[in-house]
Amino acid sequence: MKSALFVLYEHAAGYGLFSVKEFEEIGMLLPQVEASILDMARFNAIVKLVGFHPFKTAVAALNNVNAISEGLLPDDLSSFLDTTLPKSAKNKPVTLGVADAKLGAAIAEGLNVQCSHIGAVPEILRGIRHHFTSMVKGFTDQSAAVAQLGLGHSYSRCKVKFNVHRSDNMIIQSIALLDQLDKDVNTFSMRIREWYSYHFPELSKIVSENYLFAKVAHFIKDRKSLTAESVVGLEEILMDSEKAQAILDASRMSMGMDISVIDLMNIEMFAKRVIKLSDYRQQLSSYLHSKMNYVAPNLQALIGDQVGARLISKAGSLTNLAKFPASTVQILGAEKALFRALKTKSNTPKYGLLFNSSFIGRANAKNKGRISRFLANKCTIASRIDCFTETPSTVFGEALKGQVEERLKFYEQGETPRKNLDVMKEAIALAKLKADTKSKKKNKRKLEDANGVAAEMNGSGGNSAKKQKKAKLNDTNGDDADESTLNGSTMLDVSNGEAKKKKKKKNKNGASAVEA
Repeated sequence: MKSALFVLYEHAAGYGLFSVKEFEEIGMLLPQVEASILDMARFNAIVKLVGFHPFKTAVAALNNVNAISEGLLPDDLSSFLDTTLPKSAKNKPVTLGVADAKLGAAIAEGLNVQCSHIGAVPEILRGIRHHFTSMVKGFTDQSAAVAQLGLGHSYSRCKVKFNVHRSDNMIIQSIALLDQLDKDVNTFSMRIREWYSYHFPELSKIVSENYLFAKVAHFIKDRKSLTAESVVGLEEILMDSEKAQAILDASRMSMGMDISVIDLMNIEMFAKRVIKLSDYRQQLSSYLHSKMNYVAPNLQALIGDQVGARLISKAGSLTNLAKFPASTVQILGAEKALFRALKTKSNTPKYGLLFNSSFIGRANAKNKGRISRFLANKCTIASRIDCFTETPSTVFGEALKGQVEERLKFYEQGETPRKNLDVMKEAIALAKLKADTKSKKKNKRKLEDANGVAAEMNGSGGNSAKKQKKAKLNDTNGDDADESTLNGSTMLDVSNGEAKKKKKKKNKNGASAVEA
């Protein structure tokens, strides 16, 4: 009993179905098949094109290749095989050769066709791939390259955009730069304190904040130049009149040494750099806040900007964080302590990066581990919602934050918290309500815009009708004028004004004649 072999080839331009002659002999002579693949004439004697189904649009091609990559049977492929592939008979069963085993299983399940991806099928597909442009009429190497390039770019872009709002790499870079800036600003501020204290040591005790100290040092420069008028500028910087007056009094009685002009210029330049770095650090913090609100709003509402960003950075991406179990999130950032505890068989750490959260700081010593475990659970839920939701919002993050607050009260005062199911039902209802209000606002705006456009169209239509009437009147007047000139009633050498006067007189005379 001979079996018929058909081979399915998926190209960027469409699907191709090929029939293979003498299937059993090819299976026996596989080395000869491998040698004959490069020869077009010998390969055409074995493989013939049965049908070709081109993709109508680039979107259809992308949808089909996405389905095939996930092992699903697209509708286009199903209809193509159903109409082109002959049915199996008892004396001649049909086998379909495919490149992917998952796709073969989907075709076998959906169309009840026996599929194969082993034996001579890979070599035949290699030959079809090599001679495909010459086997399909009206198809060239250039068109095949254009189709492959376009589909490859769109497929890669689709895979990169698998996660909605995926700019979490910006968060990772921002939090790393923010930590580096904190270290640098702290180091530079201590350096400016030490440097300027040789000249004005009393200022370090009066102004304790590093940022304000740099601004005050940049403002004062030489302490001997301070006068009573300088107090106003110091008050604007410090927002404290007492401290400003104390700086003025200390400058008059300072024990610091005199400083040269060159040293003072260098101190001033360095203080200016520290001020700019501190200002940039504040801008970066606001940028991180906006980015977290855009990428992971629920995680931000639950534990804040910096702790949430550090969790994403430590996990590598928001998708990885969403895949982690709560036990991993709980000790994320404490890997060294964990492995040391496992090695020495001592107690494992209770928290990692979550220790920086305000919830653990507010809990008692005996409840820190319990609230850390509960908080890690809620962080996992929030990150999964942020990662896979299509319409991000802070509703679930605020609900989860309320649960953590209730759990803290339960540990401290014994108040029974609400069940997770009830809280999530309320959050889902609130999220739906917000989505409905947003859609109503959008529809209202669209209606207003449409009404405005319609009003403009009506207005322009009325004006156009008036213009058409005026144009008709002008045309008739022009015809009359032409007739009058032909009759010789107006002279060519007369000026325009005189001609208009003569026309008016004629019109009056004509009107009076009609009345008579």
